Amino acid sequence: MKLVEIKEILNAEVLVGEEFLQREVISAFGSDLMSDVLAFVNDSTVLLTGLTNLQVIRTAEMVDLFAIVFVRGKMPSKEILKMAKQNNITIMKTDDILYTACGKLYSKGLKGVEIMGEAYNE
Repeated sequence: MKLVEIKEILNAEVLVGEEFLQREVISAFGSDLMSDVLAFVNDSTVLLTGLTNLQVIRTAEMVDLFAIVFVRGKMPSKEILKMAKQNNITIMKTDDILYTACGKLYSKGLKGVEIMGEAYNE
């Protein structure tokens, strides 16, 4: 699924990275725990989160994420948007809660990240 489709499905506003909306996303991951993002996410995943601090961008850099959707209408700071722009990360925001946003994307065919192995039970 392309980022432009995610934008439309979630009725999201693109805050930075509009030039990258044709990027292809293979899966989605919804979490406010950046440790879980580090453990389970790879580069073709869109992250949905309600956490709006710099740790989100730093985590995205570490796992090569190129798209983040902030839920619940949360507006990230200018510093976060500047860091995202410097790292070619698309940032969107939606008024949906995390559960609803994930459900909308899943119902349109975007699967969640597969988690297997011992890390899942920790």
